[in-house]
Amino acid sequence: MVTKVQIRSQFDLLNELTLSLIHELKEVGFAKAEYFQLPEISSTEENIIPESISVSKITGELAHKAILNAFSDMYKKPGLSSRVLKRHPGLLVIKEANKQAIIDRIAQVNSAKAAFKNCILAIDNNDARFEAVHNAMPNLITLAAYRKIHSEIESPFSVRFTWMHKHATKTLTKKMALEMLEKSAGYKNPRMIDQQKWQSLVAQEQVRVASLGEKEKLRIRRPTRVSPQVNVRYTAKNRYHVSAALPFILINPQPDVKFGELPSYHKPLSHPRKREYDFLVDRLYLEQVTK
Repeated sequence: MVTKVQIRSQFDLLNELTLSLIHELKEVGFAKAEYFQLPEISSTEENIIPESISVSKITGELAHKAILNAFSDMYKKPGLSSRVLKRHPGLLVIKEANKQAIIDRIAQVNSAKAAFKNCILAIDNNDARFEAVHNAMPNLITLAAYRKIHSEIESPFSVRFTWMHKHATKTLTKKMALEMLEKSAGYKNPRMIDQQKWQSLVAQEQVRVASLGEKEKLRIRRPTRVSPQVNVRYTAKNRYHVSAALPFILINPQPDVKFGELPSYHKPLSHPRKREYDFLVDRLYLEQVTK
């Protein structure tokens, strides 16, 4: 059984290493610092999916300070959402640094983050997990503490920013889907004035799912908020992208690396690569898994 002392001890190590990294990054200086400030989300707005997100670019010393502060931003703030985490897209370029020392420190921080996450997830009950974490570290946002710090030591062709559309996925059996719909039938839906119409709608959904074979695989693909990401490119085929939830650190790059900025987000009317989904149950984003 995971104890409060174990949780606190693991978090204290994570926090100590994070503060050491911040101190070392402050001492080494920087060649370039850019921070793309996003609007803060209040607890009353957390269920609203925005169709546009404004980005304010900060550079120089102010950006450097915001970037360093971002690495220790792990606690709930009054009035702000703790479910929709604040993202900190930014770029910190370090030159003339002890490359290995910085890389080793980042690896230590990320290792401590993974160990802390594993410690928390060892508590298998969600309610018990929440209680244990917040007894040990009041107001800590665990998902913020889990965030990995991304960095690069090989000089790429370019480092750019963009917005990624994601889906939250969950695989279900036919039985699980029918049980979910059975619970739905008993809900009081405030959007449906006529409860009988609501139950009739759910009954139609149940018929569609019940008509499937017993071994049919189902999946919920629920769209989530867009999130900023970093695209690192070496060649047309050699590239990768990572989350920009925390600032990206580039160490000792060549002077000809091309840099991009995070643009403000505007929901597209259509997307050329968008796939048309044929949902069994539209309101749940429930679909059959095709082979």
